[in-house]
Amino acid sequence: MASHRRALRLFKLLHRTRQEVFKNDTRALEAARRKINEEFKNNQNETSEEKINELLKIASDVEVILRTSVVQAVHTDSNKILLLPRKDLLQDNTPYFDKPTKKHES
Repeated sequence: MASHRRALRLFKLLHRTRQEVFKNDTRALEAARRKINEEFKNNQNETSEEKINELLKIASDVEVILRTSVVQAVHTDSNKILLLPRKDLLQDNTPYFDKPTKKHES
């Protein structure tokens, strides 16, 4: 029963992540919704606890990859693309030092 609750929690989390990652992109939102629903539906009758845990691990990994690696892009010209990174993807710039063995003070 715990794996069923975990599966439902991951299902909901994947859909929330999908909505955040593909915001304002109806085609991507719909494609991701169909894929998530299809994968969960195809495996809903799985009874092997080991296989269920493996599938849940894959779902969890997919959610992390979506949240941390996917960036939206918009074609603005024939050879230009505008990237639309989410705030949680942006990181502070780390200063570059030529000699990493030497301590530098900021």
